[in-house]
Amino acid sequence: MRHLNSAHPDRLLVGPHTGDDAAVWLLDDERALVSTADFITPVVDDARTWGRVAAANSVSDIYAMGGRPLFALNLVGWNTDQLPTSLLGDVLAGGQDIADEAGFVIAGGHTIDDPEPKYGMAVTGEAHPERLLTNAGLRVGQDIVLTKALGVGVLTTAIKNGRASAAQADAAVASMVRLNDVASRIALAAGVTGCTDVTGFGLLGHLGRMALESTVSVAVEFAAVPFLPGAVELAADGVMPGGSKRNLSWALEFVDVGDHDEVHQLLLADAQTSGGLVFGVDPSETPSVLAELAATGHQAALIGTTSVGRPGLTLR
Repeated sequence: MRHLNSAHPDRLLVGPHTGDDAAVWLLDDERALVSTADFITPVVDDARTWGRVAAANSVSDIYAMGGRPLFALNLVGWNTDQLPTSLLGDVLAGGQDIADEAGFVIAGGHTIDDPEPKYGMAVTGEAHPERLLTNAGLRVGQDIVLTKALGVGVLTTAIKNGRASAAQADAAVASMVRLNDVASRIALAAGVTGCTDVTGFGLLGHLGRMALESTVSVAVEFAAVPFLPGAVELAADGVMPGGSKRNLSWALEFVDVGDHDEVHQLLLADAQTSGGLVFGVDPSETPSVLAELAATGHQAALIGTTSVGRPGLTLR
């Protein structure tokens, strides 16, 4: 969200505070509204599962800002000439599954005719103004923690091409439908200030942009980054979404890839759907943060550090 008509524009925070597709509206010293919107095309064949993935993806920015969702509006593009409304009902039921799990209300929505089906949500939540997580909040001397394994883009491409095993597909779906609510609460409790979710621009794009906005240098250890089962092997075999290749081309402006080959680079630029959070945390808090994330079922990892230096990201 980049603009809002208001008599009090000073209360609207945009840009590096919240990311490109989210905004924060300050109500008072104790409350801020956080708002975001997102929608996606199908990433799996099952309609209800797609609905769950799309809803989890849409609400992710609320958690990335340290907020809790309050209500949402469904956003639907549907080809009424080719797709039955009963199938749309399954998609919306998937969205309701996520709303029930996350504890927010779906208050309505809007549907348009569209040759290609799309589904997502506009979500509004609440956060404390002094505890907002922002993509300009990294500090020198922090550890970088990633809360979900990468590889969703590779695996969803493999699913569409019939090259993913049932176990690989199940792992990708389980990752995409996992909410970032618990990870957000753990980050807040550890005093995190710099956070974003890893979605369409991949880890290199989102973390690299955080480094620029925070004016810190970030080093990422490739060997420490977790990947979903089969993602590395499939990528090495040429399975890679076109979006990941565009991500890498853009990220090379502020990322030093060192001596890593193109497959490694593309894996870190892989476009994620409903990816995890990535945040900076004081090293004294890292062991307890990782232990809590592991205890709640997250495949989280310490993947790098921040330091003084040229703003951007270095791959080691």
